[in-house]
Order: sequence, then C-alpha cells, then structure tokens
Amino acid sequence: MADRIIGIDLGTTNSLVAFMQDGAPVIIPGEDGLNLVPSVVALDDKGNPVVGNAARKYLVETPERAVYSVKRLMGRDLRDVQDELELFPFRLADDIAPGEVLRLSLGGVTFTPPEISAMVLRQLKRNAERYFGGAVTKAVITVPAYFNDAQRQATKDAGRIAGLEVLRLVNEPTAASLAYGLDRRKNGTIAVYDFGGGTFDVSILKLHDGIFEVLATNGDTHLGGDDIDNLLIRIALNDIRGDLGVDISRNGEAVQRIRKAVIEAKIALSLADLVKLEVELPDGKHYLREITRPQFEALIAPVIDRTLPPCKQALRDAGLLPSDIDEVVLVGGSTRIPQVRQIVRHLFQREPHCQLNPDEVVAAGAAIQANILAGGSGATKEMLLLDITPLSLGIEALGGVVAKIIHRNSTIPASATEHFTTGVDGQTAVAVHVVQGERELAQDCRSLARFDLQGIPPMPAGLPRIEVRFLIDANGILQVSAREQRSGQAAHVSVQPSYGLTDDQVEKMILDSFDYAEQDIEQRQIIEARNETETILAALHKGRNGPAWQALGSDEQRAINASEGHLRTLREGGDYKAIRAAIDDLNERTTRLAELMMDTAVSSVLQGKTMATADVGDDIAAPHPFAAAEIKST
Repeated sequence: MADRIIGIDLGTTNSLVAFMQDGAPVIIPGEDGLNLVPSVVALDDKGNPVVGNAARKYLVETPERAVYSVKRLMGRDLRDVQDELELFPFRLADDIAPGEVLRLSLGGVTFTPPEISAMVLRQLKRNAERYFGGAVTKAVITVPAYFNDAQRQATKDAGRIAGLEVLRLVNEPTAASLAYGLDRRKNGTIAVYDFGGGTFDVSILKLHDGIFEVLATNGDTHLGGDDIDNLLIRIALNDIRGDLGVDISRNGEAVQRIRKAVIEAKIALSLADLVKLEVELPDGKHYLREITRPQFEALIAPVIDRTLPPCKQALRDAGLLPSDIDEVVLVGGSTRIPQVRQIVRHLFQREPHCQLNPDEVVAAGAAIQANILAGGSGATKEMLLLDITPLSLGIEALGGVVAKIIHRNSTIPASATEHFTTGVDGQTAVAVHVVQGERELAQDCRSLARFDLQGIPPMPAGLPRIEVRFLIDANGILQVSAREQRSGQAAHVSVQPSYGLTDDQVEKMILDSFDYAEQDIEQRQIIEARNETETILAALHKGRNGPAWQALGSDEQRAINASEGHLRTLREGGDYKAIRAAIDDLNERTTRLAELMMDTAVSSVLQGKTMATADVGDDIAAPHPFAAAEIKST
C-alpha cells in the first residue's frame, strides 16, 4: 500500500484524488462522503487549518481568515495579481518586496500560495490514506497546460510541502484525454476544451493504438469561471451603490455573501430561464434582482468569447481545420453553462462529448497516468503519453532579442542546443538570461533565471564558441547549462524563478508541516485501530458459528459479548486510546476462543475433513500488519 501512486486534480474551485481499481479510475471521497473537496482553506479560532466544505463558512463569517482560488496566484508576483485582490478577500503581507514570492495573511498568519495549496493536497492525501488504511507518499498532479515554469515549480513545491513525492505533472487536458481514451478506446483526433474555475486550456491530441500525442496546446491561466463570478459581483455592487446608496465593496463579509449568491444563480441558470439574486446586506438592507438567461448570456459573452482565440491558435499550430477534429471533450465545471457548449459546438462544427463528468475527468486521467507510472495493468499497460511544452524557452541575446531554443508545442521530455559567442573583444564572462514566452524581446517575456558563465579566456569578439543546452523534463520543468568549448569552462542552473521559493524555503516549510505530524499520526492510528477492529469482529463472527463457541462457558460468552459491544460503540469515535484499550480487552477475552478454534481446525484436518484456509488461519488476536510500519514511516 505504501507504494501506491494516487492521481490528484488540484483545481481552482474543487480538488479530487483518484486511483485505478480493476481497470477503471475510482474517485476517493472525503470525510463527508463527497468526491469534490472545495479548494478553500481557512484558519479556525485556534489557528488550525480547515480545508474543504468545512472551510466554506469562514468565507462569509470571517473572510479575513479564509482563502480560495489560490491556484490563480501560484507562481505569480505582485504585479500579476492586482485585479485578483479587488474582489477576493486576500490580505497580503505588508512587507512583500518587488519580485518576492506572494504571502497571504490569514488571521494574522502569513502563508505563500504553495503552502496553502499544500494544505489542500494534505487533505487529499489524508482522504486517500483513510480509504486505503495505509500511507500514501507518491502522486501524479495535474496542472493547466498553459502553466509556465514558475507555476509548475510552485505546484511541485506544494506537493513536497504536503509530504508527497510528485512523480509527474500532467497537463489537465492531456489527463482528460487519457480518461476519454480509456472510456472510448478509439483512434482519431480530439480537442479538449478545459474551462475550469480559474484557468482555460485547449489541447489538440491524436489518439492511435494507445498512444496519446499532443499536437498543440494553448490557453489562458487567468481566465475561468471566477471571471464570470467577478463580473456578476461587480454588477451587483454597482446596483447596490446606485439603488441603495451604499458602497459595500470594502466589506469582506458582504462581498462574500454576494459571491455565494451569484454562484448559486450562475448554476441555476444552466437549467432555469429565470432566477432571483437575493442577498441580505448589512444594516438590514436587502438586495434583489431578477436575471433571465438571455441577460445572463449577454453579460458573460465577453468572458466566454475569450476562449475562442486560444482554440483557433491551437488548431493553426496543429495544422488542422475544425473539420479535422473527430470529437471535442469538455472539461471543467464552467462547461456546464449552455452558452459555453453552444460556442464550442459552433467553433468545432460538432456536438461536444459530454458523457464524462467534467468535474472528475481530470482526476480520472491523473489516476490513469499514475497507474502507467506504476507499471500499468489492463488497458493502461499499452498507453503512451506524449505531452508538449506550451511556451517557448530561450535566452536573451545581444540587443535584448530572444533566441528561442525550445519552441512551444515541442514534445517533452526535450533537449536542444544552440551556439553563441561574445560581442566584445576580451570578454571573459557572459550573463545567461533564461526567458519563457512568445514575444520577440526578452523584456516582454517571463524571466525565469539568470546565471553567469565566467572564466572565458580573453579572445576577439566572435571567437569564443559557447554552447547553451536546454533540457526540459516530463513535468515541463527546465534545466540550462552553458559551456565555452575552447576552454571547457561551464555553468549550470536548475531554473528557479526569481520570485519562487528556494529549496531552503521549501525545506523549512516541510519541517514546519511537522507541526501537523502529531495530528496526522493520531488520524492514522484511528484508521489502523478501526481496520483492526473490523478484522477482530469478522473473526469473532466466524467463531460464533463454530463448535468452539459452544465449548465456552456462559460467563465467558457474556464477557466476550459485552467487550464486543463496547468496541462497536467506540470504533466510530475519535478516541484512539479508548479504541485500542477496547481491542486489547477483546483480544484478551477471546484468547481461549482462538485456541479452541485452532484445536478444532487441527482435529478436522487429522480426521480428513476439509476446512477453508481462511478459517484455519484466522486469529482473533492478530495485529494489523501495517500499523507499525506506517507509524514509523511518518
């Protein structure tokens, strides 16, 4: 169990965890029995993190202690998120320097976006461990296809902080195509239209005999259902300001009440033609507005229309026409909006494929990729995934232009080498500036890293021959090396975004996460005790149906029954020590029953009678085989 690899969809709005069972992906439910875990994190009054549905109430009651949609902040700096902060209840730390990683304040405590995402991942990890009754340490995590290097690094950091070894980052549309391919087992060319809560992606893939080849991808990591929500929130705030003469835009609780109401209205308008948007405001005021579906569609049309240019560009990059697409797969909760499905139908000239649950299909694909990495079985054994990098990678050359070394839509893993030289006589060092993006000037692209190649022998300009090599791994993360071939001088960098987390910072966060280790161990001990309880009760049930039970005295039977009843009462509780004590008590009282069962089994064998192997081997007092190893590994 400890080596099981899980698949995780770390979503903007909701997150899920899945695994493969009997050739099919299975979504693991949370403690509340629901598959979707809202990507909401809050701190309770004692400063303990609360995740998922339990954290939602804090959004309205104490918004300064809660955060949501943090995925939109991953790998970004202060300049990127000003629009986000206008309506979201995010409080930034006061001392963030330009280019420094963002830190959000929750109840006076600051966290980086990877730390907050790690809390969500840690909850998914716990859900899986409760489901399996054992430790889970390895995972495949999905990311938007258009995530840049910084955002991918931030996601991997979140996994490490949560105690997970992230074996692979898989692009979300690609994961969806894996689930689609497993479901349909067809060859052909498909478009995956992924419109989620915070990001939009489109990928064009070719499926052929179990090979999933990504031909092109495009998207916008700043476009999603949140933009529709924010648009409706702004309209409501303007209405309230104009009709009621009240400006509540700075009232976090009131804004979150409006946000909750517009989300409910948005969902309802996917089925109804008319909804009432009602919100109780401070000071007893009441906001009411009726919205028809045509009004709703006119309002959100500009947001949905922003998905069209990436789709058209992906088709051009793949060298295809809409008529060349065999099927379109919809992913993400926002694709439930009828207007979205209509625009997809019009663009690709065919009815989109909606049979797979758009909320769960990415997690299902992550589970399939995890199963492939684990060696595969059944239909996944022959699957091969050929993903691509969404953005070009290069270095800044003379004059500030970008020399692209790995071009966008290149199949990954990938490596490429280019040769450069000096521009000044006697130059003994060069500064290598690594950038990512499609613009021609470095100042217009995303800066990823800078490093110096020093010790070059002084030579006339143009004579040194400097080899720059880019290597991008299966996760889309980059390493760069430079070597002057005449002298052999070399330098290397594993790209670390200038505003990202350093390895030391991540390690510190991992150590800080040990603050939760005691809580994790207690939860695991409860799981193990419950599992052991089930084993003991099952063995006791078999014992009652055999001659060994009849051989016990009535006092012994009553004592066992009382001990069993006490254990059944305690097993669903959270007191590990009480459950353990009840287990020990029942073990002690059933020792003679176990001995009589074994004597009966041996006697039956000697008399030539047959008995099921399970009956012979059952031992009421047997310890849970995983408990010690799991606690030790923690």
